[in-house]
Amino acid sequence: MPITSLRRLPVLTSALLFSALCALPPALHAQSTTQPAKPQAQNKGKPAKDTKHDKKGDHKTVKKAPVKKKAAPEEQGEFVNFNEWKDVKRFIDEMVERNGFDRAELNKLLAQTRYLDTAIQLIKPAPSNKPKNWAAYRARFIDLVRINAGVEFWNTYGVALARAEAQYGVPMEIIVGIIGVETVYGRNTGNFRVMDAITTLAFDYPNTPNRDARMAFFRGELENTLLLARDAHIDPLSLRGSYAGAIGWAQFMPGSIREYAVDFDGDGKIDLRNSPVDAIGSVAHYLSVHGWQRGEPVAFPATVSSDNRQWEGLLNQGLEAKYTEEQLQAAGVTVSAPTLPAGMRFGLVDLQNGTGPTEYWLATNNFFAITHYNRSYFYAMSVAELGRAVAAARNR
Repeated sequence: MPITSLRRLPVLTSALLFSALCALPPALHAQSTTQPAKPQAQNKGKPAKDTKHDKKGDHKTVKKAPVKKKAAPEEQGEFVNFNEWKDVKRFIDEMVERNGFDRAELNKLLAQTRYLDTAIQLIKPAPSNKPKNWAAYRARFIDLVRINAGVEFWNTYGVALARAEAQYGVPMEIIVGIIGVETVYGRNTGNFRVMDAITTLAFDYPNTPNRDARMAFFRGELENTLLLARDAHIDPLSLRGSYAGAIGWAQFMPGSIREYAVDFDGDGKIDLRNSPVDAIGSVAHYLSVHGWQRGEPVAFPATVSSDNRQWEGLLNQGLEAKYTEEQLQAAGVTVSAPTLPAGMRFGLVDLQNGTGPTEYWLATNNFFAITHYNRSYFYAMSVAELGRAVAAARNR
């Protein structure tokens, strides 16, 4: 049975997602030779409970996700003098020259920005030798608390969801799935100061093979944070979000807000922090721009041959649907659905399940559109399944 627009389909019951679930190991990050030493982290505040880290609620007694006390933003992070760091000075020069910022104002802002060791620890990759487990990941996101909250969200904002589907072609349940996975419908949007998180990652990203590329990404996001705040006439230190700097109900990075967010409630401003309707329209617009095809399914369950193992060469071949049904069959892939849509191409997706059997799916371009939001196969499938579960619960 394909995962499609999901309105009339029953919830999948099999316990079926992502290395982000694994505990982050303690590790030291190298001290840059171009910047003064940082103080040892003494942060007593707990990290914001974004969707990758929040705990499951008591399904028997709790309808809404439990509210936990969080450290005040001003209590998080350590004071450092970012203005003394060579790379920060270079960044300020670029911001003054390229965007016309006032140097003194940037110096003042960065003097108030804190080093966030929690962001460093949380963004480190999980151990590569720990098996991924789709069933465990799925259980985190497809639970009664999130489903009930999704039904309430859909009932409250059904008109906006229907309008977004009509305008952008993205089914309501997919939009509901994304906002549910990201923030439990606005309940866990993050309590870190975005300036602290992004500045820390922009100039002291942990030692990983892609460190330079990731620092370049976060420096771009720091630039976008400053431009976003200037354009919206808000204090950049007022922005709160995840440990990676994602903001609001839909957890958009600042650059994505500037490029893809829309004023869907028509009040003359874009506000993903306080307007669920803006979040709904922005999610739909983002997916539409990134390849969502109106009316197409998301994925079809598949099985693979134990004799003809050519299918192994079709795994991990990029986030796109590139194989025909004939190519997949020749490689030993069998589709569980009676028929596949004519002319459609697919990618072969494996959902590893710890020591249990791996699940295989034929992913369409719509599945891969969701991976532009988060590159994890587990994430994309959990979005589709949560959306379907909410739709089924709402129609009961």
